[in-house]
Amino acid sequence: MYFCHVNYNESATTELPSVHNGQAATAPAIKKIFAMLTIKQITDDKETVIRGLEKKHFAGARAAIEKVLEFDNKRKAAQSELDSLLSEVKNISKSIGMLMKEGKKEEAEAAKARVAEIKKQTVVLEEDMKNAIEERKQLLYTIPNVPYDIVPEGNGAEDNLVVKTGGHDTVLPENPLPHWELAKKYNLIDFDLGVKISGAGFPVYIGQGARLQRALINFFLDEARAAGYTEIMPPTVVNAASGYGTGQLPDKEGQMYHCNLDDLYLIPTAEVPVTNIYRDVILSEDQLPIKNCAYTECFRREAGSYGKDVRGLNRLHEFSKIEIVRIDKPEHSAQSHQEMLDHVEGLLQKLELPYRILRLCGGDISFTAALCYDFEVYSEAQKRWLEVSSVSNFDTYQANRLQCRYRKGDKSIQLCHTLNGSALALPRIVAALLEDFQTPDGIKIPKALQPYMGTDMIK
Repeated sequence: MYFCHVNYNESATTELPSVHNGQAATAPAIKKIFAMLTIKQITDDKETVIRGLEKKHFAGARAAIEKVLEFDNKRKAAQSELDSLLSEVKNISKSIGMLMKEGKKEEAEAAKARVAEIKKQTVVLEEDMKNAIEERKQLLYTIPNVPYDIVPEGNGAEDNLVVKTGGHDTVLPENPLPHWELAKKYNLIDFDLGVKISGAGFPVYIGQGARLQRALINFFLDEARAAGYTEIMPPTVVNAASGYGTGQLPDKEGQMYHCNLDDLYLIPTAEVPVTNIYRDVILSEDQLPIKNCAYTECFRREAGSYGKDVRGLNRLHEFSKIEIVRIDKPEHSAQSHQEMLDHVEGLLQKLELPYRILRLCGGDISFTAALCYDFEVYSEAQKRWLEVSSVSNFDTYQANRLQCRYRKGDKSIQLCHTLNGSALALPRIVAALLEDFQTPDGIKIPKALQPYMGTDMIK
């Protein structure tokens, strides 16, 4: 297999800087669309928001946005009436003292009665306003982020745009084995034992298979730290507020394992707890960009998955993953995104795996992302591409849900941008390593992993 190398930006409209000699060029301007979704963003350009949601194939986009505005108009009407009544109370209250001084007791009592009446009205209006705000918020939770202009049109994975391919050629012996057979041959992974203990999708790693897992985890963490990421060891269960903050709730509620008794969720990715560190936080401008990394186990129900795509390590309910997370200023987030893409690509290059990078289309991009690139590695034995990473820019969508903000030099407060990516998820990396590096004598270990494995060959 031959892999050609091309720059990320195939045209002048590409949002990310190209890479030349390891250095990022200046990023072209990105046309900013919108993120969760603030009322100002919707009212400023409602039609653009609707078109963006339709690119994401969000059903009933126009009706949803109109309903949001309806709730907001109710809030504004209640607020306006409330402000008017409170102003009246203020004026009446000033007059009561004067009336009493002037001996106009009857008029003063009438004024007091009017104040009491207004207070009853304000209670109703405050409740109306509270209800309108809550209804608006709950509806906004169900509306996805709006993709950037450069996100291609499309219905699904088949419409994603390949922007770069790379990696090494692979030469396999005759009749190469898929990874699930290699795992059995070399006693690396026991899938049947996982079924006995837990169920399908919970493999047991044994001996050198367990060592390979640990080697990859340590390699990825060391690479992240060398790139300036501060390691975090977060909890692997989160509360509902955290799920809502990063957008897993209510969108992916059915895909997460839920601990009913305590109303806690097992994390689908370290993105959730790490990004939620900054929920309800106002950062100073000089703290940005924040760069965190974390190794965690990840848990996904993967409801509805079946067939060849779930064999072996292709799709699991529990797996290990290293996540990188950035919190950044809006004007720097495109550069941050590029640096994250470069980092993930560097990992795949060091692992000597064939790979490609895809810009996801509107029909395949996630609920929360404004722009996303997937990394896939090629499995020679399975003759298919395996997704190993998604690197996403969420613009202000998550930050608005999280109320993650920063204080600028002029003391004004602004929403941050949030970004994250897998660097990397282990299962399909392991699958590709086993399949692409198999030989008649065993499985070769890429040079970068040998210090972590303590060997150059699995036999």
